[in-house]
Amino acid sequence: MERSYASRSSGELATAASGSGRPVRVIPLRHPPGFGSISSSPPWWRAAVGRARSMGPLEWAEAALPCVAWMRKYRWKEDLQADLAAGITVGVMLVPQAMSYAKLAGLHPIYGLYTGFIPLFVYAIFGSSRQLAVGPVALVSLLVSNVLGGIVNSSSELYTELAILLAFMVGILECLMGLLRLGWLIRFISHSVISGFTTASAIVIGLSQIKYFLGYSVTRSSKIIPLIESIIAGADQFSWPPFVMGSAFLLILLTMKNLGKSNKRLRFLRASGPLTAVVLGTIFVKIFHPPAISVVGEIPQGLPKFSIPRGFEHVILLMPTAVLITGVAILESVGIAKALAAKNGYELDSNKELFGLGIANICGSLFSAYPATGSFSRSAVNHESGAKTGLSGIIMGIIIGGALMFMTPLFTDIPQVDYEEAIFLWGIDKKDFFLWAITFITTLVFGIEIGVLVGVGFSLAFVIHESANPHIAVLGRLPGTTVYRNTLQYPEAYTYNGIVVVRIDAPIYFANISYIKDRLREYELNLPNSNRGLDVGRVYFVILEMSPVTYIDSSAVQALKDLHQEYKARHIQIAIANPNRQVHLLLSRSGIIDLIGDGWCFVRVHDAVQVCLQHVQTSSSSALKLASQASGDSADSISTLKAEKQCLKQDGFFKNLWKAHDGNSDSGGEVQPLLRQNLV
Repeated sequence: MERSYASRSSGELATAASGSGRPVRVIPLRHPPGFGSISSSPPWWRAAVGRARSMGPLEWAEAALPCVAWMRKYRWKEDLQADLAAGITVGVMLVPQAMSYAKLAGLHPIYGLYTGFIPLFVYAIFGSSRQLAVGPVALVSLLVSNVLGGIVNSSSELYTELAILLAFMVGILECLMGLLRLGWLIRFISHSVISGFTTASAIVIGLSQIKYFLGYSVTRSSKIIPLIESIIAGADQFSWPPFVMGSAFLLILLTMKNLGKSNKRLRFLRASGPLTAVVLGTIFVKIFHPPAISVVGEIPQGLPKFSIPRGFEHVILLMPTAVLITGVAILESVGIAKALAAKNGYELDSNKELFGLGIANICGSLFSAYPATGSFSRSAVNHESGAKTGLSGIIMGIIIGGALMFMTPLFTDIPQVDYEEAIFLWGIDKKDFFLWAITFITTLVFGIEIGVLVGVGFSLAFVIHESANPHIAVLGRLPGTTVYRNTLQYPEAYTYNGIVVVRIDAPIYFANISYIKDRLREYELNLPNSNRGLDVGRVYFVILEMSPVTYIDSSAVQALKDLHQEYKARHIQIAIANPNRQVHLLLSRSGIIDLIGDGWCFVRVHDAVQVCLQHVQTSSSSALKLASQASGDSADSISTLKAEKQCLKQDGFFKNLWKAHDGNSDSGGEVQPLLRQNLV
């Protein structure tokens, strides 16, 4: 039976294999193109210029205005009806939400409508997501209130100016992140952190709004302890009318939301719940005029006017909050935008998304808007309502504009009104549950700012830990195949005495090379149980399966050289299997391939194992002959030993036997015990 080995050097392997009489077909492992000449990659700016020159007018238009991508493929008959339905549904939902979120931010309700007006039009043009619904959101509103409340009184004009300035600063930061292509930062934030953060924020937001249920003032805070203390301290001021009306509104909202989610035909109820509660509450107040229930009051009529943000002397003071709100935009907007893009079958660039949000916030700040970002709830409703393109966002903006121009007098008498995820994470991954719990607890106890920092910090710590302690597996051959898999996953896999096949499932670089070397030494000292081949009592070959290794740095190169020297001193041969082009090129240029030998670099793990087995069998056969001849005194025994010596020296197997024999060639009795010891 012909066996196929993969090696660049056929001479040594053919010699080793010829002793068994089996033919060997050698498949060369080719050096990657460019080997021998160190050619650096072109600088990023040159590559960018090259791409820019190759772009046509249409590609330039799509790069500058992402809306061109969906406008040129717009299907008027199929898409227009869906976009109209989704835009009207979410627009109706946004009107009461925008005013309530503005109140949560400590602003007049009109600024919520302003935030849901201009940013929607701008994002529809510059944003890359076709289903994301931008505008005021509860979390950002709470952040604005929490920070600005500690700087200035919410009733002062400066408070409003600083909120608008925050929108401008957030827009600048988001644009810079998009232009600098920093959208990849979202990869380092775990889903568990996002879930724990949003769950805790929902509780804090709910408690901060409970004052409209209880009928008395509650301390403005993003921490749960001051909120609870304030609620308890004011219990003697409890009023029944606001509580009854608030509970009724909440019941209406929950009922309509559940009906909309459970029945596709009634999904419009989910979006119309807030408006229904507002309409019923307004009618009740207009008819009965209950003195215990506070109302919104007069709302200015008309569209916002152009104005430059003021209060720039407070920029340094507001910078940490602007950075935090930008981080929330990454968490909330980009995350759901990518998920919606995947569900609707198109690609979304995180950098373009950040730039689109930034332009929307900058333009919004010029028309009296406070920071806007994507909304989880409204985006989900927009998607479920069938939105196909950014036209649905334009329709939302038109509805808000109509409300500003014609409906604000009607708003005067409006009354002011995830444990499942934790259980899921506990059952799936205790590490993710820990991330969820630590983010949830710190957000509740120490506030949203600390919660974000701690959650992201722990996410990065886990990333660093996983990178510095990569998964390493001992491989075995699946019976009847040439496929090698983790022996812990497949205990029936064949492993061979004297040979350890190791797969490193990560790039090899300065942070993890020490861990990798320690694990390799561990495999040598604690010999894995093998079920095939001659029992040679120790490891003679270590095969590194390098297909998952995407990168090796200079520290790893030096460490591999040191490891080779250590192994060589103990008569252990390293073999490398299946390195990718970049890794193979680096190993070649650094001299590691020459150091371990061209003949020990293979295309497949199976080829490497077969060659190592050939060496073990040949060397063992020679050692057995040596043991047999060493027991006699004839001259033939000495000549036989000299003939076999060359074969054994080729791979260094049982080299210590030759050291003993060179000094005792005529006294086999002294060599025989050493031979027997090594053959057991």
